[in-house]
Amino acid sequence: MASRARHPDRREDALSQERIIEAAVEMLDAGGESALTFRALSATLKTGPGAIYWHVANKGELLTAAADAVLTGAMPATGAGEVPQDVIRAVALGVFDAIEAHPWIGEQMSQLSSQSTTLRIFERLGRQVQALGVPGPAQFDAASALLNYILGVAAQNAAMARSVQRGTDRAEVLDLVASLWTSLDTDEYPFLRNIAAQLRDHDDRAQFLAGVDLILAGIASRYPPA
Repeated sequence: MASRARHPDRREDALSQERIIEAAVEMLDAGGESALTFRALSATLKTGPGAIYWHVANKGELLTAAADAVLTGAMPATGAGEVPQDVIRAVALGVFDAIEAHPWIGEQMSQLSSQSTTLRIFERLGRQVQALGVPGPAQFDAASALLNYILGVAAQNAAMARSVQRGTDRAEVLDLVASLWTSLDTDEYPFLRNIAAQLRDHDDRAQFLAGVDLILAGIASRYPPA
């Protein structure tokens, strides 16, 4: 009996959820959310859509899994004896760097479907807030302030990164806005005119970390260690 001919482009290795997510992340990085379709993913993986649906129910679930995989990998490992402030900074920078490298995550983090990812970050921050000695009734507010700042600023930078991907030059945008601020009325906008040069030359990552440090300083001032 003649043996069945094999498709020359068909994958021979077993398809796993991890491989599907890995390929999805690559497609999202290259072309954004619109580039990720099950048809395109099937072609990349050299398999049929049914094999993918066996592991993920729909595109929304796949986007959530992809965001979760990237952010989980970006979270620093923690151990006993670490300084809570240092852990919070590391978590914050992990999220910031991950979203800067994968701008599509910024939009996913604002979706309810990404709640599991957000909860993991919130848990990491909350444990460090507890370690700082913040009283129980105030822990929610302190951890929420950190989470909202981290996700908000990271999402803003993701939006800028998506603009750069579409051909917009960050330096040109900042220069244009700084020039606009410089031209504002002196009496009505003295502050904006004064910081225009800082806007033009600032480093997003350094400014982001400065904001985290301001929140940490506020927490320490309001809830000093016993």
